[in-house]
Amino acid sequence: MNLKAGLWQQQTLKLMMTQELTQAIALLQYSAQELTAFLENKALENPLLQIEHVNVRPMNPLIDRNRRKHEKTEKDWIEQIADRPFSWEEQLISQLNLKKLPAEQLKVIRHLINNLDENGYFNGDLNEIARNLKVPVELAEDGLAVLQTLEPVGIGARNLQECLLIQIDYELPDNDLAKKIVTDYFVPFAEKKWRRIAKELQVTLKDIQEIFDQIQLLNPKPGAILGREAAAYIIPDVIVEQSDEGWIVRMFDDPIPKISFNESYFNRFKDKDRQVSRFLQEKVQDYQWIIKSIEQRRETLTKVVTKIVERQSAFFQKGPQFLAPMTMKEIAAELDIHESTVSRAVREKYVQTPVGTFTLKSFFTSTIQTTAGDETTSSTQVKNAIRKLIEMENKQKPLSDQEIAEQLKAMEGMVVSRRTIAKYRDQLGIPSSTKRKRFN
Repeated sequence: MNLKAGLWQQQTLKLMMTQELTQAIALLQYSAQELTAFLENKALENPLLQIEHVNVRPMNPLIDRNRRKHEKTEKDWIEQIADRPFSWEEQLISQLNLKKLPAEQLKVIRHLINNLDENGYFNGDLNEIARNLKVPVELAEDGLAVLQTLEPVGIGARNLQECLLIQIDYELPDNDLAKKIVTDYFVPFAEKKWRRIAKELQVTLKDIQEIFDQIQLLNPKPGAILGREAAAYIIPDVIVEQSDEGWIVRMFDDPIPKISFNESYFNRFKDKDRQVSRFLQEKVQDYQWIIKSIEQRRETLTKVVTKIVERQSAFFQKGPQFLAPMTMKEIAAELDIHESTVSRAVREKYVQTPVGTFTLKSFFTSTIQTTAGDETTSSTQVKNAIRKLIEMENKQKPLSDQEIAEQLKAMEGMVVSRRTIAKYRDQLGIPSSTKRKRFN
């Protein structure tokens, strides 16, 4: 074995991640909102880059104001009222009789409200709150009792069990069996271990099933009613439309600002001195790279969506239930690009279709083998088949995961293991057969 030291020359090829290449990769995965924010930041540091929001038009005070006066109607004043959501504290305090409530008690209740989580449960410590406010613990307990009388019913409960008991007292005041079961047998009742409960309480399984159905109608998250979130609007990145000639893929660029070169600024300072000239040349190259990267992003996204439309024609014509199996690797191979490029292109982007607006990632599903030789099906189609089987099953003898797998193979030709059925069932939010079983 030769271990002598020496010098050798060797040529190798390496892909260097330049700043421009990194920028092109980043722009590809940006959504329209992220791309807009990127361009706005770039415009602040590059004086040669001008951006114009084509969907924003400044108002002409002389023309538009006069026209607005003529267009006014009696209902216009309602449209000018701002939508200001009320806070939890405002909604709950408004239900109290403030004239009869001592100031100290009101102070405690306000503090208790600040200790509610997003579901409306009280997660604070009464002893600690009483100590911080320098009031007796009994006053804090009374304040929580007052809070639990407010609407929505169940607000201020310390756990799910207490939340359901508060609602049972309000909704089912004469149902002593429901109170007894939730109070003394909460865990076995939730786990559907009803035979023991029926034996100890000397009631039938049918009686417990009726209680279960009534409790299912109660709200386990009363705080969700109070929470008001601003409406989220989805702006599609691509629009797919059908014409007489076939499907048309069109980029929706309206939210993205228009880019232009500030030629007057460049001509004004390009001959100032060497340092300014070098600075402007760097900014020119930066501008050109941005233009090139945006165009490359547009071309890549158009190619990927066009290929998706070709592979998923049944989906675009009939709806999501006809989603065919398709992976990013297959699309990448057909377009002769890397799989990571497809992943970046579809990241957090939406497509508007005749059957609805969807995330581009939702078109990629795993492949499930069928008994029909070369044919395959998608995981989405398997999930739809599982849901249909469970909807039609005998609720007194629900199908086990193994029985579902056997029926899918016999009826639909889908070869799916029991473990896969359990995984898809969990993703669909469907409980196991023991928890789906009914006794009436």
